[in-house]
Amino acid sequence: QVQVVESGGGLVQPGGSLRLSCVASVPGKFDFYSVAWYRQAPGKQRELVAHITPSRITDYADSVQDRFTLSRDDANNAAYLQMDNLKPGDTATYFCTVKAGQAGERHWGQGTRVTVSA
Repeated sequence: QVQVVESGGGLVQPGGSLRLSCVASVPGKFDFYSVAWYRQAPGKQRELVAHITPSRITDYADSVQDRFTLSRDDANNAAYLQMDNLKPGDTATYFCTVKAGQAGERHWGQGTRVTVSA
């Protein structure tokens, strides 16, 4: 059974930084899984923020490009979303997901809240 746990959210001022962590318990090896972070702000649709493949190819939403960095630590079944130069528009609940292969089921964490406000 797959379990995904996020941490690291909180309140930060505009221009500040946060690092979100995602730790997953998966059957088999974590390095077979892709990791994606989504976010959902109140009253808005959920959006894909960043994605990293097992081969460490990353992709980012235009709105976070050059501000967010997604990395992974396969030895510890973990992935990290470094968020810099945060803006009020980044306020949302952030969800980590993991997925094995193209056809695997996407597994979600419970989310961690990020609030960017002065």
